[in-house]
Amino acid sequence: MGAAALCALTGCGTSGTDATSQPTAAPAVDKGPVCVGRESADGLHVLRGGGFRLPGGGGVQYAAANADGTSRTAVLREGAKYQAGQREQTVRTGQRVTYSGHAFTVSQVCSYRVVLEPTDAKDKAAAAAAPPSLKPAGGAADNALCFTNNPSVRAAAGKGFPPQGQTLSVLRNGGVWRFPTGLSITVSYIDTDTGVAGFTGVCAAIPVAHYKDARVGDTVEFAGVQFKVSQLTEKAVRLTRTSA
Repeated sequence: MGAAALCALTGCGTSGTDATSQPTAAPAVDKGPVCVGRESADGLHVLRGGGFRLPGGGGVQYAAANADGTSRTAVLREGAKYQAGQREQTVRTGQRVTYSGHAFTVSQVCSYRVVLEPTDAKDKAAAAAAPPSLKPAGGAADNALCFTNNPSVRAAAGKGFPPQGQTLSVLRNGGVWRFPTGLSITVSYIDTDTGVAGFTGVCAAIPVAHYKDARVGDTVEFAGVQFKVSQLTEKAVRLTRTSA
């Protein structure tokens, strides 16, 4: 299935930007650092350009990133999908935030994700709960597979990717549907002149990540697995798995 059809089904073009448009000039390079703060074992990974459905309803999106070479902040938006008028706020590590009635501490801010640690034990338990099945059904029924810290789900998702050190090639304008927990990845554009590409992950009918203007060497994440963008060609983005 092509990128246009995927967006029509999932709404991935509603992230607040045009996910299919090509850049007209070389975008600015992120000044870094890649990450500030620490990853929390209980933390929820909200991926760059995407949304995260929270246990019990509601959600949060990683709308924009800012870095000045020594520090990093992120703009988070209320709601799992973009809608006009949603509350936005700039956050940094250590900050307490609340989304859809759920309280979190911002544990880590990276170029590719924000880690939100629930402050309530019930929210931590809900995020780690085992799903009724590891087989995706489609749509919101896959919430427990797409938005979770459960070890069995993370392990199943990780097995759908090449092993650490190996490379995944995602074809331009081609959907990737082989991931066992319902995730699909689509490349929407590649600009070899400026050396950037855009690609989107969708799970449970939510655009869970949109890496716009990604460059070779950038870190990205899908389903708890980290990759480096290792090559951009006219036909494909190649992602080398860096995490176990």
